[in-house]
Amino acid sequence: MTEVTAAASGQVPEQRGDGRSGASEHKKSADGRGERPLERADRNMIEMLQELRVAQTGVQILFAFLLSLSFTERFTRIDDFQRWTYVVTLLLTAVTTGLLVAPAAIHRMLFGRGVKAATVEIGHKLFVAGLAALILTLVGAVLLVLDVAVGRPFAAWAAGALGVVLIGLWFVLPLPIRSRNDAGSGADGDDRQ
Repeated sequence: MTEVTAAASGQVPEQRGDGRSGASEHKKSADGRGERPLERADRNMIEMLQELRVAQTGVQILFAFLLSLSFTERFTRIDDFQRWTYVVTLLLTAVTTGLLVAPAAIHRMLFGRGVKAATVEIGHKLFVAGLAALILTLVGAVLLVLDVAVGRPFAAWAAGALGVVLIGLWFVLPLPIRSRNDAGSGADGDDRQ
């Protein structure tokens, strides 16, 4: 176990008789990294939390924008469609925030219980659900802003196009690589246990 991973997980790497870490003596795993299952879980958790930080920042900015929007003078002049688009988008932003914060919260609640691999797995599922909710959130925000700014027909087309682009980038683009890997071309180190 690396010292960084050990420090992050609160574990002490095993020591050899000469005082050096014994991590380099174990056999390399199939992925060539030489990680033990706990080391892999530690690395995957750290990587997932880093990725979550990227998504959370954007959602937090959008949430702040939507919360402040209802206190503007122009908000009183929006029509029913715009008001319901706002309400649904605001609620989707709250759900998206919850889904993207959940992996960190679950990790904290289960810290030190010896269930890191399970924590990473559930965190992964919540993150993917959060990304799906984020697509709906962004589509709603674009629909609302463009409807107010330039009108409903263009807003509907633009929001729909954005949804298609984001689904393509986040969920469809990775499929050929995933299929190729599932077909046996080999894992690169973040394969599941």
